[in-house]
Order: sequence, then structure tokens, then C-alpha cells
Amino acid sequence: MQILISRTLRWGVTIAGLTTLIGGTLYLLQHGGEALDMEKYASFSYAAQQNPATTTLDGILSGVLAANSESFIQLGVVALILTPVMRVVLSLVDFTKQKDWLYVAITLFVLIVIIANSLSE
Repeated sequence: MQILISRTLRWGVTIAGLTTLIGGTLYLLQHGGEALDMEKYASFSYAAQQNPATTTLDGILSGVLAANSESFIQLGVVALILTPVMRVVLSLVDFTKQKDWLYVAITLFVLIVIIANSLSE
């Protein structure tokens, strides 16, 4: 089980990195020749940047299917975030199989905290 956990971490980081690299490459191919507009960055606001194509899972997946570079980058970030979550889930399964109830309780608590923080605004 430990080998599965380590491979999950390795593959998760690799997939996240490759997905982000593809997105970055696409972004440079699509926007690399554009002039830098400093006024756009001087007036940047996170509140104004609520684009569903890059802030919702459905929008990200739709954007990836449409070869949207920003969606690829966001998908890489999502994969990177989910990698340690998968480690916690696999550890929970491993501790349950070992009947190590103290670590089951601790790992379940960690998983609940991660999920609660992910769902809260």
C-alpha cells in the first residue's frame, strides 16, 4: 500500500506538471506576441476575474476540451491540489485495513478538515 501511495504522489505531481506545462505552452503560442498592457495589471482585481471557464470544474473541463490554455493551467493546479488529498484517502484505506483505529480517526479528521475548507467560501 505504501508503494501505491508513493506512486500516486509521483504520478499526481507529474500529471499536474505536464498539464500546466501544456497550458503554459499553449498560452505562449496564443498570446506570446501580444504587447504588455501595464494598465491592465495596475487595475487588476480578483473580484473582477470570476470567469467560470477558469473557476468552476465544469468550466475548466469544457475549456480543456476547447484547447483553452488558461483551463489547462487551472486543471494542472486542480490536479496538484488533489494529489495530497488522494494520499490522505489512500492512507485512510491503509489504516482501516490494518485496523489501526487511532490513525483511522486522525486521518479521517484530516480528510474532513480538507473537505470542509475546500467547500467553504
